[in-house]
Amino acid sequence: MLFDKETKSSFSKKIENYVIKTGCQYMDSVLKYCEDNNIEPEVAAKYLTKPIKEKIMLEGQEINLVPRTTNKLF
Repeated sequence: MLFDKETKSSFSKKIENYVIKTGCQYMDSVLKYCEDNNIEPEVAAKYLTKPIKEKIMLEGQEINLVPRTTNKLF
């Protein structure tokens, strides 16, 4: 697959469809897609839409891979 012809929308749609089809988490789905298509995850990250990035961030927070953000009132 050539990313030159890929858009953020179509790439993210493929990831969404894979999540729905397999029941995998978003992070795992992106990595599996990259593995299957011989794409570096760093390159694929540029093609993810904001909603997908947010879902991956939430998954990372749930498994303590990413620190949770807290809203503090001062």
